[in-house]
Amino acid sequence: MFFKRKSSMPSPQDALKGRGVTIETSRTHFVNNRSLFEPYPEGTELAMFGAGCFWGVEKQYWKLKGVYVTAAGYSGGYTPNPTYREVCTGLTAHNEVVRIVFDPNQISYQELLRVFWECHDPTQGMRQGNDLGTQYRSGIYVYGDEQSRQAHESRSAYDSSLRTRKYGPITTEIQNASEFYFAEAEHQQYLAKNPFGYCGLGGTGVCYAPTEAKV
Repeated sequence: MFFKRKSSMPSPQDALKGRGVTIETSRTHFVNNRSLFEPYPEGTELAMFGAGCFWGVEKQYWKLKGVYVTAAGYSGGYTPNPTYREVCTGLTAHNEVVRIVFDPNQISYQELLRVFWECHDPTQGMRQGNDLGTQYRSGIYVYGDEQSRQAHESRSAYDSSLRTRKYGPITTEIQNASEFYFAEAEHQQYLAKNPFGYCGLGGTGVCYAPTEAKV
């Protein structure tokens, strides 16, 4: 029953109640010392992805030129201001996500999508590798119609390529971005603080690339 609960989305009525105050977290990025919080530089935009354990996913993005700042957090669920332990119960419906602030003049949303598709296996449903649970599902959480259009087009392209290689269908959800809750301080830029820590992306610390599909 425990594993069934972890791999099935709870209803709003069954979700944990959460709290009305935010969880304490870091104020600045451990790698580049920029503020994790608004205001961000004029002209920057937001993107948000879930692709398994957020420790490894965040590292894929903070290294990219044109990415201003990244943050690990929770989104896509019902429980306000959840804790990591609460999310891990499977009773918040939140996904472990990475929110990215980027400069579209230096890096395109299309490039962010490419990294998303190629750093995890998007065919596994409510899991990623050995990590089982709703918080590890593959998801693209879009800000606006243009991001939505590009996300859907890229999913179709990668799905077609994966099927020709005998992989199962893509299970990635594409939804409008809901409220982002910052994860606790120890989860922010975790692999910079713990260089030999668990990554979750193929267990190697590098992109898990089941396909060489390009869009």
